[in-house]
Amino acid sequence: MAQQHVPIHRRCLTAAAATLVLTIAACTAGDTGDGNGGTSPAAGPASPTTVAGAPAVAGNVLPGEHVHALSRNPADGDVYLATHEGLYRMAPGAAPARVGPVIDLMGFTVAGPNHFYASGHPGENTDLPDPVGLIESTDGGRSWVPLSRQGRSDFHTLATSSAGIVGYDGETLAVTSDGRTWQTLTAPVTPHAAAAFPDGATVLLTSPSGLARSSDGGRTWTQIATPILPQLTAFADTRHAAAVSPDGRVATSNDAGATWQTRGSIEGEPHAISAAATPSGAEILAVGENRLQRSVDDGATFTPYQP
Repeated sequence: MAQQHVPIHRRCLTAAAATLVLTIAACTAGDTGDGNGGTSPAAGPASPTTVAGAPAVAGNVLPGEHVHALSRNPADGDVYLATHEGLYRMAPGAAPARVGPVIDLMGFTVAGPNHFYASGHPGENTDLPDPVGLIESTDGGRSWVPLSRQGRSDFHTLATSSAGIVGYDGETLAVTSDGRTWQTLTAPVTPHAAAAFPDGATVLLTSPSGLARSSDGGRTWTQIATPILPQLTAFADTRHAAAVSPDGRVATSNDAGATWQTRGSIEGEPHAISAAATPSGAEILAVGENRLQRSVDDGATFTPYQP
């Protein structure tokens, strides 16, 4: 398994012929030397807070203007959405509820049950540096502890593998095994989004020039041919992965991203994607058209998500 200012809007990817145009708003970035932040958590509410006027889950309208990342939390099975306005939980039969402090979450990754890493910018009444660097929660997002690179890095994307946390802050791709000391990585592409599975060492990077794959936590890379140009990718387990293109086409892999097969498509421009293993195979969740969409047939068809 963020930032308070004028909110950063969607990192846009559009396809024209065979060319992908990538725009990533780089807020703050620095070198990848060691950096330690404070250890006082930014405490959130004791329980999830339902936002006044939040739409009912039945309408499948998402909170906030944009979802940067989403994932199921292994602790409760609920879907968690990382947005400009903070972290939201979508539980069965309830409206989307904000969990913890208001942080503009640009990067977000689930490392295990109730164990999250994130990055971005602090929101109102949130006592964190700007940018927040790498922060960690071990209570399902209710509170966050600064780990490193506070005031220096806004990681646009984060991915947790067995070899460490891979992050890209708009300038530098790097990995940390302890959350504090970072090692610069050299990839054959300019990253847009990263994906990994906490129990595996495979890392995938999407980019304007195609997909790059590492089987050793990001130390070495190979560019992979794909039937679509992936904008976002996600792992369901150590072998099964999904990818979506800027125009919503979906491809899947059953060998940890080494080969891919075209499947179906989602509606609208993709904001975020996640995958999770199920007893019958894999579930794929994707945000497009301001709603959450779900596939339970390996990405062949998608329907509006209903918890």
